[in-house]
Amino acid sequence: MIETARIFIGFDSQEAVAYHVLCQSILERSSIPVSFTPVALNTLHRVFRRERNALQSTEFSFSRFLVPYLSGYQGWSLFIDCDMLARADIAELWSLRDERFAAMCVKHDYVPIGERKFLGQVQTRYRKKNWSSVVLFNNGKCRRLDPDYVNTATGLELHQFKWLESDELIGELPAAWNWLVNEYAPRPDARLVHFTDGGPYFEEYRKDDYADEWFAARDRLLYVRQQSG
Repeated sequence: MIETARIFIGFDSQEAVAYHVLCQSILERSSIPVSFTPVALNTLHRVFRRERNALQSTEFSFSRFLVPYLSGYQGWSLFIDCDMLARADIAELWSLRDERFAAMCVKHDYVPIGERKFLGQVQTRYRKKNWSSVVLFNNGKCRRLDPDYVNTATGLELHQFKWLESDELIGELPAAWNWLVNEYAPRPDARLVHFTDGGPYFEEYRKDDYADEWFAARDRLLYVRQQSG
């Protein structure tokens, strides 16, 4: 039996197109079955009750940490921010799961270049920034992430993985699986690129690295829809 990769993607109403293009880019390259679940606020109102923080740049900034709960604390789940583009087979990332860890991510160590993110959002700086934008959750080891905790913990407690007893429970993924566009120099073998300060779907970012690839994926998605219609 082939295991299905269970993928949760952050959904923001202002970036709806990004969600669909990311799904398209994953499906085009995946050699294993995948399932997609949007982490969308309108579907979580029964369990997610936090008021939006002024520093919160997306609707899923904190709701992403409900993924282990939404998975019934069973097996593994992959969370990905929507402002990304897959350039390789997601099976490669899925195969990196390691039972020694409770969560796995790219351990970025950088200072953001800009002062503002997309739509004028303030660019906040903190330790472990962007670690939580791609996370492999070993759900059974993330039971502290229940709705009560996710609704009340501080942003830093959540994004800095303070819900784990030790940083030794955080496994490291290769940087190519969360390559930060405009923060890092382009690399041909980037597997999953992250338009962290605003994607090509916003006019001011349409000349960013990998933007042409994003538009090509969008056009293929639209073509498929036209043919099926």
